Amino acid sequence: QVQLVESGGGLVQAGGSLRLSCAASGRTFSSYAMGWFRQAPGKEREFVATINWRGTNTYYTDSVKGRFTISRDNAENTVYLQMNSLKPEDTAVYYCATAEKRWATMLVHEYDYWGKGTLVTVSS
Repeated sequence: QVQLVESGGGLVQAGGSLRLSCAASGRTFSSYAMGWFRQAPGKEREFVATINWRGTNTYYTDSVKGRFTISRDNAENTVYLQMNSLKPEDTAVYYCATAEKRWATMLVHEYDYWGKGTLVTVSS
């Protein structure tokens, strides 16, 4: 059974930083791409960042480019999202997910397992 557990969310002031972690189990972690998504109140879930199975390719949504960094540690079965220069519009529940393929993907339907999410609140 695949399990993804996010941590690291919280309340931060605008301009601050947070580092999200997602610990994975139940699947050969190093064989699959991983992604971070977020859902703000009243909005649909949206793609944030993705990383391929080796950690050599990454993609980001335009609104976080230059501020967020996705990385992974295959030895620790963990994927990270470093978030800097946070803005109030980054406020959302952040979810990690594991893709059903090796290559990084922004498409939500290509992710087959999801965590329960961690709340990030950025105050102005």
